[in-house]
Amino acid sequence: MLKKLLGLSALSLAVATANAQADKIVFAIGGTPNSLQGQTAQEFSDRLQERLGDAHQVEYYHSGQLGNEQQLVQKLRLGTVDLAAISSIMSSIDSRFALFDMPFLVKDREHLKRLDQEIIMQDLAQSADEQGLNIISTWENGFRHITNNERPIETPEDLEGLKIRTPKSEWRTLMFETWGANPTPMAFSEVFVALQTGVVDGQENPLSNINGAKFQEVQDYLSQSNHVYSPIWLTAGKGGWAKLPEEVRTAITEIAAETQDWALTKGAELDDNLIGTMREAGMEINQVDRDAFVEASAPVYEAYAERVDGGQALIDRAMALAEE
Repeated sequence: MLKKLLGLSALSLAVATANAQADKIVFAIGGTPNSLQGQTAQEFSDRLQERLGDAHQVEYYHSGQLGNEQQLVQKLRLGTVDLAAISSIMSSIDSRFALFDMPFLVKDREHLKRLDQEIIMQDLAQSADEQGLNIISTWENGFRHITNNERPIETPEDLEGLKIRTPKSEWRTLMFETWGANPTPMAFSEVFVALQTGVVDGQENPLSNINGAKFQEVQDYLSQSNHVYSPIWLTAGKGGWAKLPEEVRTAITEIAAETQDWALTKGAELDDNLIGTMREAGMEINQVDRDAFVEASAPVYEAYAERVDGGQALIDRAMALAEE
């Protein structure tokens, strides 16, 4: 009898433990809390927790606490993380995502909304689904700019020989090689020390990421280039998403859509406010010669059209949406 009771207790404990785990929604990002990515993720987590109430616990991890984006993608597929915000490395999962590594492609945030409706949530979401990932919503990392410790960057020639940290994206690497720099891919978490110690001369990121990681403390020059607009995708593993209760999936989807509007508005505000923060920190700020960079970027577009199945058609559709 005692053995039977112990067995039932153990079974009850196992069931309770499983239920407790099922009630947790684990959400992770690689960005810092002060970046736009981090602020958006916090806003989403707070709204989702309020919507779900006590029935579910939203566990939010930032700053790569559960791994970098490549590791998070693997955890989404394994089901050990429920949700993650994934950005540049999506192009390594499916090359069509490199559309957003094309320099000067995205005109503004209104253009991004049309791209989201017409291309991301149709073509690219299908590509992700085939790779075991479910794209729930498109948020914002922001328009990217170049910082360095050597000189102001006005034309591509000013990048000649500079070691510039890039994300681990073959297309971002190609972009900066085309412009004459020496691109050095590395994880975002390693960048501050690399800048501080001179392992790299500079990097490229949205203003919110630059400020959030305090790169202004170890960089002298900020060149406003807006060379790439980086979306970030709220993503679930396909298998894990299917296991969530329907009401939870509905709540996540609806709150994610609300958060997209919040992120785009916040991104525009930060663009206006953070230049002053960078200047007050002692950085020298300049505008790049956009026409010179656009002209120098032609080989990147040619490579995308050649290497990516249907690449030229995607470029054409994206550019047409800029004119609507």
